[in-house]
Amino acid sequence: MTDAVTEPVTVDLMDSDLLRDPFRGYSRLRELSPMVQVAFGGRGSPLWLVTRYEDVRAVLGDRRFVNSAANVPGLGLKDVRATTVRSMGIPDRYAPYLLSTVLDADGEDHLRLRRLVARAFTPRRVQQLRPRVRALTGDLLDRLPVRDGVVDLVEHFAYPLPITVICELVGIPEEDRGLWRTWGGALLRQEEPEGIAGAVAGIVDYTAELVGRRRADPADDLLTALIRVHDEDGSVLSEFELVTMVLSLVLAGHQTTANLIGNGLLALLDHPDQLARLRADPEGLMPGAVHELMRWCGPVQSTRFRFATEDLVIGGRILRKGSPVMASLVSANFDPRRFEDPHRFDITRQPDGRREAHVGFGHGLHYCVGAALARQEAEVAFTTLLERFPEVALAVPRDQVDRARLPGVWHLGSLPVRLGPDGRE
Repeated sequence: MTDAVTEPVTVDLMDSDLLRDPFRGYSRLRELSPMVQVAFGGRGSPLWLVTRYEDVRAVLGDRRFVNSAANVPGLGLKDVRATTVRSMGIPDRYAPYLLSTVLDADGEDHLRLRRLVARAFTPRRVQQLRPRVRALTGDLLDRLPVRDGVVDLVEHFAYPLPITVICELVGIPEEDRGLWRTWGGALLRQEEPEGIAGAVAGIVDYTAELVGRRRADPADDLLTALIRVHDEDGSVLSEFELVTMVLSLVLAGHQTTANLIGNGLLALLDHPDQLARLRADPEGLMPGAVHELMRWCGPVQSTRFRFATEDLVIGGRILRKGSPVMASLVSANFDPRRFEDPHRFDITRQPDGRREAHVGFGHGLHYCVGAALARQEAEVAFTTLLERFPEVALAVPRDQVDRARLPGVWHLGSLPVRLGPDGRE
């Protein structure tokens, strides 16, 4: 009997054990089945989770999977996320700004939108930003608000660095960046509906207003460049797409990087042997260490829904046309078929720091456009922090470190540390 006719393995994504330790939880699921059915209310659903490395890469790289349900031909599928957005209390006039972004586009529309921003994130352009990232990092460390020898590195370092970098790149004025941190935090924490709806409304209204300001007063930033594209030919970039592009770039461009820095600092503190090796040779080991941190404790643990545009076989199971699928990045990144002894944290696993074996940034056409910038920010953040404060240590017992218990993500709510004798009291 084949997998195509056997009873599927099911999983409740809100299972407490899975939320507590997704690394081992999803690893157990992966060894039970390459395709797992997601259960809601104790019953199976149309949603499938792909668990094994090669299958995850296949789904992410296959054009027969699309991000928008509307792009599945002949079925007239509705976007299942629309119901979720409505349940959050988000008014209908704001919902499209969450449901129709560059992250939701497929085919030529996706390529058109991606090309408009890709030049700002090329390795060469990112390398040119390194001195500025280094200066911002040093400034944040100079101003850490230490109280009784303790500082929260998530609030005062991991989050401010990437939000400042992406806002400078896009063109968000310095005096407005606190608003984006507040709005982004509300969306990330999935607060009460009023908080989420207010954050979405604030972001959209602010961005539309900023476009008007920047159009009247151009600057040397990505927003001005996008406005110029729109004003020269609205068929290349509409006003709606312009607003959603800014929204997507700023939110995605700081949240995942902030979480990578927070997660990575804790992982290094949890592994003093690896931390000592990194301190001894930061220039040689840091690029590979950041890749290992993306594999080991990457902030995004599963992808958004993708939809099969035809009947396909994945992991030995028939996936019917229109079926929604999620790829489990955390499961793939711990797959022993690809990574030897995957639950061992080893900063030398990828010695040259260039070849990316993990799928922490995705794969294929929707590979993270800002991956090079995120890696660089993490490299600079870890290098500068460890150089400035070589005796940094947790200030609370390990089991008291605050972490969000949400499916699909891995991020810290806070990271209280003592900086050591070089830190200010």
